[in-house]
Amino acid sequence: MDELPIERVTSNPVEEQDENRLAQFGYKQELKRNWGLAHNFGVSFSIISVITGLTTLFSFGLTTGGPAVMSIGWIIISFFTITVAVAMAEIVSAIPTSGGPYFWAAMLAPPRYSAFAAWMTGWFNLLGQVAVTTGISFGLANLIATAATVQNPDYEPTASKTIGIYAAVLVSHGLINTFGVNVLRYLNNTSIILHSAGVTALCIAVLVKAPTHQSGRFVFGYFNDGTGVDGSPGWSERASPAYVVMCGSLLSQYTLTGFDASAHLSEETRNASWSAPIGVISSVGFSAIFGFLVLMSLLFSIQDFDRTVNSDYGQPVLQIFVDIFGESGALVLFSLIMVCVWHCGLFSMTSNSRMMFAFARDGGIHPFFHRVDERFRSPIQAVWLAATLSFILALPSLGSSVAFSAATSIATIGLYISYGLPILIGLIWHKNFMTMKGPFNLGGMSRIVALVAVAWIMCITVVFCLPTSNPVTDQTLNYTVVAVGIIAVFATSAWILWARKWFTGPAVEVAEAMRLGVDPTEPGALEKREEEMRKGDGIMKRSSE
Repeated sequence: MDELPIERVTSNPVEEQDENRLAQFGYKQELKRNWGLAHNFGVSFSIISVITGLTTLFSFGLTTGGPAVMSIGWIIISFFTITVAVAMAEIVSAIPTSGGPYFWAAMLAPPRYSAFAAWMTGWFNLLGQVAVTTGISFGLANLIATAATVQNPDYEPTASKTIGIYAAVLVSHGLINTFGVNVLRYLNNTSIILHSAGVTALCIAVLVKAPTHQSGRFVFGYFNDGTGVDGSPGWSERASPAYVVMCGSLLSQYTLTGFDASAHLSEETRNASWSAPIGVISSVGFSAIFGFLVLMSLLFSIQDFDRTVNSDYGQPVLQIFVDIFGESGALVLFSLIMVCVWHCGLFSMTSNSRMMFAFARDGGIHPFFHRVDERFRSPIQAVWLAATLSFILALPSLGSSVAFSAATSIATIGLYISYGLPILIGLIWHKNFMTMKGPFNLGGMSRIVALVAVAWIMCITVVFCLPTSNPVTDQTLNYTVVAVGIIAVFATSAWILWARKWFTGPAVEVAEAMRLGVDPTEPGALEKREEEMRKGDGIMKRSSE
């Protein structure tokens, strides 16, 4: 295997180590590597953006289980999400590339299944990435449309107007990701401040200013089933309260999603084998803490539960602010939330485009999307593919009342399946994984953590495909199962019919070298190791005879 050329712009030993590591995976440094641990953490922290998930799905939470499910569910789901993050962190430490989950799957699977594992994981990750961008930016469009009605009650936020706002939001994110790559680091710093200090200040202001506070019994014990539509009974009557509890956990699980961004940006991060896994874990850990703070401040500060659920504004968080600060003050705080959501959507598109860039590099999608603009050092085609697909996924909102919650379900399932597949592969073929492990190593706890993470992902994959409104009609159908099913059928059929004939995934020789624990950039190293393995197998065979 010929030695891969490495383009170095500096003699910095850390950067040389990163570039050498990337070369071992069969790639040269194409993206600008100028992100540190704080920036890597900040991107995932911004994409998780607890204020985004909680604000946009707060109404869903209040009607699907109520405060009890929202508060206790947050604690339980945070634990399992951190478990998934820790399992992922161990993998990204060993394999820090922009491809993320699909590349991990290829490296960890035996040669016979490597390409298929990469193909399936890549398509689920692509679906999840697109759906996350849709959920965030379409959620922002809804918040903007709602805010417009506060001082202008004559304004009617129709579905078509919201789609128009959504398109403008996507264009703004696309332009910055195209021409402002150097600005992203500074916007990332701003986002970290907004999502930490800004959100903390907001929570304190809400708690201090609220005229009255709800009791702990209400916050942790009040169950509400508002899943019945047009006078129909809710799912707690038609099925059981446990059904509502499971469906209501979507609020927490969707919010704590998107932390694979730290992996997708690893080729732009210094000391990636350490910074990327720490970015994954710390972003989830801090988000769990901040999310609980936000959730408690809002639930304890509800002034009138029925008025909040049935808000004239159609947005319970805005109603809480209006009840406490009045309309003008509420708009100020709501504007802060919208700025946070905008940053969240911006970095979601950044992560999305990097995944598509890497997938195109390995042949998963058309190579047209594996191009980096020499002037701006940005994968421009991948950026606008991400924007276009995200826009298309939101179009069902023109005729469906549950399109937004379905998009969040699709995002959650798509991403977590792509997280779970490489974890499962590493669990089954653990010896392969052992030869690759990086500086972040769980040791004897590795398989236990992986088993818990896989079991949890299998559980939520089923739960979030279930209908959340009763009765189930064309307006209330949870089309998550349709979107996920289409991707599953398409990816499997495409593999059987034609993709298996040409898609090899990440370089076959690189994957084999990683499994054997040798450096593929060292001439003759792979061949020598394979010869040793053959001799060893021959000796064992003769001794058995």
